[in-house]
Amino acid sequence: MRKAEINRKTTETDIRLSLNIDGAGRSAVSTGCGFLDHMLALFARHGRFDLTIQCAGDTGVDDHHTVEDIGICLGQAFSQALGGMGGITRYGSAVLPMDEALILTAVDISGRSYLGFDLRFPTEKIGAFDTQLVQEFWLGFVRRANVTLHIRQLAGENSHHIAEGAFKSAARSLRAACAVDPALNGEIPSTKGVL
Repeated sequence: MRKAEINRKTTETDIRLSLNIDGAGRSAVSTGCGFLDHMLALFARHGRFDLTIQCAGDTGVDDHHTVEDIGICLGQAFSQALGGMGGITRYGSAVLPMDEALILTAVDISGRSYLGFDLRFPTEKIGAFDTQLVQEFWLGFVRRANVTLHIRQLAGENSHHIAEGAFKSAARSLRAACAVDPALNGEIPSTKGVL
């Protein structure tokens, strides 16, 4: 089983996170930010990742540090759990409908961090959640996971549906990219021999 445990404590957040890439989609998430809890629970379910997160953050200021730092920790957990990356599929993509929203994501577990982000939220908030924080989460994630991730909105008018479609689609793309391909016999999926 490919697993990781991450503990990160700063003056702004205190995070304990565990990840099992080869899980069943179970989650126990408490971040102090209700909308983020919802996004991470469905991310775990649709990626079939087991995910536990406990976070105490300075949400009295706002949710920015909590959201960004959890993205950082989750990216670090993926990197750690994948280890040498031998035998993984490496690439994954998904086009996911969420009611009127249609979101495309594509991931390359490349060892190179890049986020292509094109979501257009019609509102600044989803409940109390600042929609700008969706991009901050994924920036933190890709920087520590060392992956290339593209998130594109093909359609959508409801901010909640757009964000939810992005988290679900990214989960499906990551699930495909992390999958072990038996035909590779543990080989690194790169002509360089390393990722």
